[in-house]
Amino acid sequence: MFLFDQMWMWFLIMLPPLIFMIYAQAKVNSAFKKYSKVANSQRITGVQAAEVLLRANGLNNVRVEGVKGRLGDHYDPRKKVLRLSPAVANTPSVAALGIVAHEVGHAAQDKGGYAFLRFRTSIVPAANLGSTLGGIFVILGFIIYLFSRDSEIAPMVVLVGIILFAIAVLFSLITLPVEYNASNRARQMLRSTGLVSTQEYNGASAVLSAAALTYVAAMLQAVAQLFYFVLIFMGMRR
Repeated sequence: MFLFDQMWMWFLIMLPPLIFMIYAQAKVNSAFKKYSKVANSQRITGVQAAEVLLRANGLNNVRVEGVKGRLGDHYDPRKKVLRLSPAVANTPSVAALGIVAHEVGHAAQDKGGYAFLRFRTSIVPAANLGSTLGGIFVILGFIIYLFSRDSEIAPMVVLVGIILFAIAVLFSLITLPVEYNASNRARQMLRSTGLVSTQEYNGASAVLSAAALTYVAAMLQAVAQLFYFVLIFMGMRR
């Protein structure tokens, strides 16, 4: 009965953020697909746009490299590298301009010492560890509890998992201001450099807004998962 109740509780807690994640992914895929087919008036590819924006922001120490995969674009603050996927790097589209400007926004954050980016970068190893080990400890504690409900070990094991996973949740929370700030910088860059017309700006902004939803969805999933872990712990302590 305990196991059945836990399964239903997980379903009720995790279903809403899961539905929102599916919606967010569909939204970003739709926006990227739509504006990838719209050529920008400058006829410049993502790589060329990156070079323009990096120069405009005095980021001459940042290299541009390719990365495999779809929408795998990102800025690496440790190596000072902006990595672009083929669909962005080699395409003169409105979508490419928006994505490139967003990643250059991260590079500008790095140069300016943006506090949230620095903090997020510093906890990456701990967050990765917490994301992996947190769930493992909770599952281990859950299994111990199923076989020995009077054991004091099970709640403690779950508590360790909660603490570890909380670091991953913190990373997800910190990601929101980092990503939204990078998108705001991207919009300002596109306007100040004159890379886009008013209509193209609206398209690039739509891509940025859709992408931001995925970070909100990821945060909601992480918080919901942590809440579920806490409920498991509280149930064991009764």
